[in-house]
Amino acid sequence: MKQSYWNKVVILGATSDMAVAFSHLLAKKNISQILIGRNKEKLEAIAKDLQIRYQIKVDTILFDVEKDSPEQIIKKIPDSIDMFACFIGYLGDQKKAQTDSNEAQRIIKINYTMPAIFTEMMIEKIKQSSSKKRTIIGISSVAGDRGRQSNYFYGSAKAAYSTYLSGLRNRLFKEKIHVLTVKPGFVYTSMTENLNLPPLLTAKPEEVAKDIFKAAMKEKNVIYTKWFWKYIMLIIKYLPEFIFKRLSL
Repeated sequence: MKQSYWNKVVILGATSDMAVAFSHLLAKKNISQILIGRNKEKLEAIAKDLQIRYQIKVDTILFDVEKDSPEQIIKKIPDSIDMFACFIGYLGDQKKAQTDSNEAQRIIKINYTMPAIFTEMMIEKIKQSSSKKRTIIGISSVAGDRGRQSNYFYGSAKAAYSTYLSGLRNRLFKEKIHVLTVKPGFVYTSMTENLNLPPLLTAKPEEVAKDIFKAAMKEKNVIYTKWFWKYIMLIIKYLPEFIFKRLSL
């Protein structure tokens, strides 16, 4: 049996492309998983594939982040969880959100409100674990580093989640629960399939998953993936506002 720091992992948004790639990496390390998502058929297909390929224990829980109560779902999750990873996200339609409050609220709820609430509820489960490593992983975005006209509703929600994770990391440090903030740049996923992404700047889900796994093992605080986004966003963040506001980004 392969050795691992984690024995039981909960993944929220488990049907996303990045989450699936991450699940496969965990499965190769013989880590059992609880997959949470709203697409029953896709969720069960992913679980069955992991079970057959890697002979691990995989459970599934149905949860619609827009309709269901997180309190009811938390009750279905067993105690003593070693890792919680939140992959839910929704790019949304920026132009629609500017005039449609429902779209604006949907972007904010899926990218910030529900990830923060669900993450908070998972803390007690993780505190009960006796694992050598106890880990919380939150998927934010480089879009949260500075508001841009093309996606400022999405970016502001991700910025809020990043700030939440930063505060959580500060709070849980003394309890030896590590919090990792992941900031992907462009990634080839179903969420971005209609976008014309620059190949040199765009990662595959498998690349992102490897970066996340390595960062979790090393207890990194914040990572950008691909790595060069750290420097791209550094430039963007420190552009003077009188210049930045004139750019079409």
